[in-house]
Amino acid sequence: MLLNSNVTEFILLGLTQDPGKKKLVFVFFLLFYLGTLLGNFLIIVTIKTSQALGSPMYFFLFYLSLSDTSFSTSIAPRMIVDALLKNNTISFSECMIQIFSFHVFGCLEIFILILMAVDRYVAICKPLHYMTIMSRRVCSVLVAIAWVGACVHSLAQIFLALSLPFCGPNVIDHYLCDFQPLLKLACTDTYMINLLLVSNSGVICIVSFVMLMFSYVIILHSLRNHSAEGRKKALSTCISHIIVVILFFGPSIFIYTRPANTFPMDKMIAVFYTIGTPLLNPLIYTLRNAEVKISMRKLWSKKLISDDQR
Repeated sequence: MLLNSNVTEFILLGLTQDPGKKKLVFVFFLLFYLGTLLGNFLIIVTIKTSQALGSPMYFFLFYLSLSDTSFSTSIAPRMIVDALLKNNTISFSECMIQIFSFHVFGCLEIFILILMAVDRYVAICKPLHYMTIMSRRVCSVLVAIAWVGACVHSLAQIFLALSLPFCGPNVIDHYLCDFQPLLKLACTDTYMINLLLVSNSGVICIVSFVMLMFSYVIILHSLRNHSAEGRKKALSTCISHIIVVILFFGPSIFIYTRPANTFPMDKMIAVFYTIGTPLLNPLIYTLRNAEVKISMRKLWSKKLISDDQR
């Protein structure tokens, strides 16, 4: 497929070309990325080591944190390094790898959020059958299907990208390789390709967002039949899920459901869902979840005790 292109590498303009601002970009995004790794790593370790967090909700939260970490890692390290360099080039093959990894983990996060909504629906609306319906085997199969779906989506993105001929301009006005900035560089009519992009990424975003919001409306409506304590606990969990859904899908829908036009604000919006959301997710899930906070305290207490005994 690369034979269709005379371009072997691209130049990423990043968020800014100003040397002073690039240093600020380096500092801020290094801190954001380290915060993302720390927050999600704490959730992953806590869920894996705590017997109290063995329910399906935490099984899915484990994979959400894993996808957040991988999603951020597919973008942030290169962005941080590029902020220190004068000329930021990325080879054609590296660009394709970034598109694939970026979309596979982003799509996986979407599917995991859907599974978390299904889990909350069954837990609240079908409590007597919860452990039967959401058994560990069923949850594992659902996560495997999510992985397959994410890979299929990303392979479709790569197939579309490889079908584009690049015969001249190679400057990408962005800090990452993504499909929409590449469309501007293609030396062919991209109308049909853009339609396919919208029908792939755009439809996944919109349909998933509508499904999620509709499911949480049903869940919140069903809480009327629960006790005050049960309502409070379920409401706290659902609100944290809804916040994560809105933070992730709002920017994604803006980027992927419109014609292949780019706006000055696109890069900052992309920063929000590629760097900001993976950082905020662990904060939202830990600050609003008493069980996770208690398990983290126990884990930290065990660590301190074991250190004292050495």
